Amino acid sequence: MNVHRLIPTTAVAGAVVLGLAALSACSTSDAADGGNGDKLKVTASFYPMQFLAERIGGEHVAVTSLTKPGVEPHDLELTPRQIGSISESDYVLYLKGVQPAVDDAIVQSGVKNTVDAATLTTLENHGAEVSGHDHGHEGEEEHGDEHGHEEEAHEEHSEGDGHNHGEEGGADPHIWLDPVKYAEVAKGVGKSLEKADPDHAADYKKNTKALVGELNKLDTAYETGLKNTATKTFITTHSAFGYLAERYGLTQQGIAGIDPEAEPTPARIQELHTIAEKEKATTVFFETLASDRTAKTLAKDTGLKTDVLDPLEGITKKSQGADYLEVMEANLAALQKALGAK
Repeated sequence: MNVHRLIPTTAVAGAVVLGLAALSACSTSDAADGGNGDKLKVTASFYPMQFLAERIGGEHVAVTSLTKPGVEPHDLELTPRQIGSISESDYVLYLKGVQPAVDDAIVQSGVKNTVDAATLTTLENHGAEVSGHDHGHEGEEEHGDEHGHEEEAHEEHSEGDGHNHGEEGGADPHIWLDPVKYAEVAKGVGKSLEKADPDHAADYKKNTKALVGELNKLDTAYETGLKNTATKTFITTHSAFGYLAERYGLTQQGIAGIDPEAEPTPARIQELHTIAEKEKATTVFFETLASDRTAKTLAKDTGLKTDVLDPLEGITKKSQGADYLEVMEANLAALQKALGAK
């Protein structure tokens, strides 16, 4: 049984160090010894979790991702072998609400060191339209090693603790597309790895600090690169970019909702025609892992261009970069072009 299930949500959310009370309660030696003697056996649910585990764990972890490259994470169905591999893990990192099959398997796995990334930051509700308020850049403290809203995140977190993330009107799980939120998650993952494998805590701390530094640079690049643009509105097939839009003062107009497979209504298509004209939107974005048919149809009808904005749910040969940071830089370039950055 998952240790997290034994603790009320509010207790986990209010834990002093990013909801890791459950980890401190378990024996660290079990995890540190690992199944293969030297490396911590880590299971990550999909690419954004895999990237964190690999970068922070470094040479001390052996990371397996449940979602293979090119597979749409929301559609993942686990094989019996994968379910078994979760149970054999020393540490599991996942994001509750993205993959129901994974959520269920983790609850059944009995692994002590399970970390839900959704408990390490604050989730919000985003529909098809998200307007940004450019919050979070009032002071330089925001870019420092401590972002200053960890406590606030956990006070609020119990309101949206992982329920209905993938449904319209539910909490939006795409936190990794906001470099600031992703840095918060990285810090929590680092602390949890220190607890799970204290023999290598110093390395986890060092690797976390280095990664957070890179994410802070990425945040600064987005903030400066999107500050002066001809339009603030972009249209996308998959409403994955709500946190990014909110962080940098943009407006995301999704053809469909948070679910990438949802079909838009004729009324929504008509509405987007009007929005594109009024807001001077130039581009309809589609993604690498889902069909571009709807985007191309809308673009043709409205005379707009199409381009790729990658929600980074997996890295494939079609990706505009080899890892999270490179693809996010490519996304920034695509947004600057589409929005008419000056």
